[in-house]
Amino acid sequence: MSKLFLVPTPIGNLNDMTFRAVQTLKDVDIILAEDTRVSGKLLKHFEIDTPMKSYHQHNEHHKTDIIIKAIKNGQTHALISDAGTPAISDPGFLLVRECIAADVQIESLPGATAFVPALINSGLPNDKFVFEGFLPVKKGRQTKLEELAKERRTFILYESPYKLIKTLKNLGEHLGEDRQVSISRELTKLYEETLRGSIKEMLSHFETHKPKGEFVLVISGQ
Repeated sequence: MSKLFLVPTPIGNLNDMTFRAVQTLKDVDIILAEDTRVSGKLLKHFEIDTPMKSYHQHNEHHKTDIIIKAIKNGQTHALISDAGTPAISDPGFLLVRECIAADVQIESLPGATAFVPALINSGLPNDKFVFEGFLPVKKGRQTKLEELAKERRTFILYESPYKLIKTLKNLGEHLGEDRQVSISRELTKLYEETLRGSIKEMLSHFETHKPKGEFVLVISGQ
């Protein structure tokens, strides 16, 4: 039966690719990739020669209906992102929603997601938590920070190295500099690192050590 597969890819360490994910990508008719150049290296490593088509935030509104039509005509597609699980701070939600509306079958494979290892090794309460992804860059940023200042559950943010210091300053202003935070960078990669302490301590560290890599911030609730 034709369907859409949602296939996680490694966030760094290629050994985190599952056997099921490799086999699925070999079996489908088309792989929808966020960046075909990035995914091309992954497919080459695992000797996957399935054709790829680009599917990203700039073309998803245009391509979604075309993809659904192709699946309904008998083609099986797999959606992957550059790293991690599709639709988690990456394209995918729109396609999933429209597939459900069109009665297209969806199968989601388990796999790598950056915020899970960051959360469980943070030492902060994880029985209940909130995943926020990236903070708004401009519009809505202030409102979101005010909301998070009242959040009682542990919450998780993604951040780039270019905005990390600004985000830590914003968090300190709204949450207080003594709020506890765990910051993980380059998860599963050679230079993986997790630092824990107050927002003030983390800000001091990264003001003297230039931020490098992709970051996951796990922050204690109010």
